[in-house]
Amino acid sequence: MIPSDFVPIANHLWQSTLFAVVAGLLTLLFKNNRAHIRYCLWLAASAKFLVPFSLFVAVGSQFEWHATIAPVRSGVPVIIEQLNEPFGPEVSRTSMPAPQLPETARFLVPAILMLWATGFGVLVFSWWRQWRRLRAAIRAAAPVSLPLNIGVPALSSASFIEPGVFGVFRPVLLLPDGIARHLAPAELEAILTHELCHVQRRDNLATVAHMVVEAVFWFHPLVWWLGARLMDERERACDEEVLRAGSKPEAYAEGIIKVCEQYVRSPLDCVAGVTGANLKKRIEAIMNNRPALKLNFVQRTGLAIAGILSITIPVILGLTNAPALRAQTQSDLRFEVASVRRVEIPANDRGIPVFPTTGGIGTSDPRRITYRGTWLTNLIADAFEVRTDQVTGPEWLSKERYDIVALIPEGTTKEQFNIMMGNLLRDRFHLRFHIESKAIPVYALRVAKNGPKFKETAARYGEDGTAPAGVIGAPDAQGFPVLPPNYHGIVGRPANGEMLTMAQDVPIADFAKWIETSARRPVIDETGLSGHYDLKIHFEWLRRPADAGVTPDPAPSIFDAVEQQLGLKLESATKSFPQFIIDSIDREPTGN
Repeated sequence: MIPSDFVPIANHLWQSTLFAVVAGLLTLLFKNNRAHIRYCLWLAASAKFLVPFSLFVAVGSQFEWHATIAPVRSGVPVIIEQLNEPFGPEVSRTSMPAPQLPETARFLVPAILMLWATGFGVLVFSWWRQWRRLRAAIRAAAPVSLPLNIGVPALSSASFIEPGVFGVFRPVLLLPDGIARHLAPAELEAILTHELCHVQRRDNLATVAHMVVEAVFWFHPLVWWLGARLMDERERACDEEVLRAGSKPEAYAEGIIKVCEQYVRSPLDCVAGVTGANLKKRIEAIMNNRPALKLNFVQRTGLAIAGILSITIPVILGLTNAPALRAQTQSDLRFEVASVRRVEIPANDRGIPVFPTTGGIGTSDPRRITYRGTWLTNLIADAFEVRTDQVTGPEWLSKERYDIVALIPEGTTKEQFNIMMGNLLRDRFHLRFHIESKAIPVYALRVAKNGPKFKETAARYGEDGTAPAGVIGAPDAQGFPVLPPNYHGIVGRPANGEMLTMAQDVPIADFAKWIETSARRPVIDETGLSGHYDLKIHFEWLRRPADAGVTPDPAPSIFDAVEQQLGLKLESATKSFPQFIIDSIDREPTGN
């Protein structure tokens, strides 16, 4: 099993290796075309080691599609996900916490990091020493006495290093002393044209980038093989340009051979010389001087599609899996401290008491939340953003009561809080579940024939999500609760067998959810009303024992009240909902 610390690295190495294999297959398709095309493909494979696909996935995940909790996915995205992260099991809000590594295996992490750092340091130190020797040769060099017009500074050195371009952003051509005595004018001109080609192509910059890849991923044989392919195609591309510029193949080949006889190759790949790559094949190609084929329309289109897909596929993967990826990223979120215990709460004379939740996100005490005598069904519904009627599990879920006190990390968002609660349910109750889609009967809340009988809220308050200010006053003469001007929400007051409800500054969707208990079915907002509204409604409510003997005027049912008092209507419908099916859950939580 791969340690969790190395799973992202393993995925990145797998993706980069696969990308390089695909690039290699493409080079075979373009073997008769210009070497520059193959060089660009190998360079893209090298760059992939520096650019993880996860960056593009993260970009796509910023644009989230708001879908149901259990979207149906086709087989193609699943295959893409497996290629994207083959070493990481799919982590979602339904998964259990990852198993911990054995104690002995944990020593592997620092040992592997130490080994990597050693290889990295040795390689960089070796390059640094070679770079210093080259810098010393540059400082000791003098301007060349030859009349050269090549656009870059040219220096003459007493060293025996071959002619080469030194530097990335301010390149300098370094020539060995007396090179003009060993090469004929046509041979020297071809060699200088070759070096100027390196300057124009920015080959040293690309080579330095690949040296970074080699330093970071020195343990991967593929990066060294990629470096050889890059040098091979780099030199072939310059050879093609030299011949295209008009140099004679015989003179150019003879010049390369003389340089090899007289001088040693540069110790660093980022100093572009003339003697790199497979000399035998290069000389054969130069002497044959076969014209390279130009890219046809199909080849250009294929390369463009391949480049676009390499970027868009991970972006689309992030877009289509944004909720799951975000949950995976935050799956280790936990409360700072959480106390959980099962409690016995006896019924009072009015039935089983319900205690409000205190504290939490968006309140005056955002660092602490307290549930007293709550049901697990309610916690599950809140944590996984479903309704309680979507949760199916053991019968005791709606009977057993629990006290929970949790300390929330500073700056926690509502989404992060829900993930923390989901993790608490997994950790302390060993919750496991799956999702099924099921069509159930609902009521659709729609606008009645004569239109709404309520008004949009004139002044909006508290839109920042903070707790509403002000105090709910005593009931008015009709028994309705009196709300302060800056209140936004719904308040219901049961009295004499009816519910007197005031809603202020609320969307219709919130009101639809409010009346679900009275309608005894889920209520879906299909009014098309998108604003915030002030509502007032009273309807028949369950008569409590204390109301016995009281015979008030009969209140309308919720269905009649909605139509008569609000100008809306509740109509039967069927809608498919994700059902939260609990596979297992413990009645008794684990110890605090």
